[in-house]
Amino acid sequence: MVFLMPVYVLVVTSFKSLSEADPSTAWSLPQAWSTEGWQAAWTALKPGLANSFKIAVTGSLISAVLGSLNGFVLSKWRFPGADAVFTLFLFGMFIPYQAVMIPLAGLLTRMELVGSISGLVLAHVVYGIPICTLIFRNYYVTIPDELIEAARVDGAGMLRTYRSIVFPVSGPAFAVTLIWQFTSLWNDFLFAVFLGAPKSWPVTVMLNNTAGSGAVAVQYSQQMASALLASLPTLVVYLLLGRFFMRGLLAGALKG
Repeated sequence: MVFLMPVYVLVVTSFKSLSEADPSTAWSLPQAWSTEGWQAAWTALKPGLANSFKIAVTGSLISAVLGSLNGFVLSKWRFPGADAVFTLFLFGMFIPYQAVMIPLAGLLTRMELVGSISGLVLAHVVYGIPICTLIFRNYYVTIPDELIEAARVDGAGMLRTYRSIVFPVSGPAFAVTLIWQFTSLWNDFLFAVFLGAPKSWPVTVMLNNTAGSGAVAVQYSQQMASALLASLPTLVVYLLLGRFFMRGLLAGALKG
């Protein structure tokens, strides 16, 4: 229960009036429940929330689809050098953001995508493909090879086999990758600051700007409401897909 104590402070402070919210009364319930902080937080974060949804939803779906196709080819439709290709994919998981930031910024500049939502989506998709491929490959290893061979005997090609046999049973793996990618993209700050612009800034950057606005009086209720507002989407995703998360991870770990 100890980990819920900061959440309690966040919630009760967010519903205090701007004049009542103060560190000295952090543990006290509001004398009069107010939504001033929430209204101010919504006004400040609304553009960032819209950008975050565009980046996180689009990037998560594209990463999951590409990871699924890669995982299928590397696990069931093997080709000469498949293991070497998979190893190269895994190397991408260990490259820190800071190591590729400057060349990535140069690439997006030449593509005229720097400072745009499309550029941020592309950066996250490229960086997310290795982990998505790993999750799907380990999951697809658990599918019996006899099903794939039977499809080949019946004359099904690679895409038809994927569409008819593999994709329908991929729900748990998609849940894992969507939760992973959505959370990563929603919480990203470094890419957004370095590759984004004010018009494409997600909620994390705007939340930081709210906290460091330099105002004479710190608006604690607004800051607490802003923090809760920024974290709600990832909480909803976990509530909706969380029951599939461990199932997908464990299914991929059995034979991975």
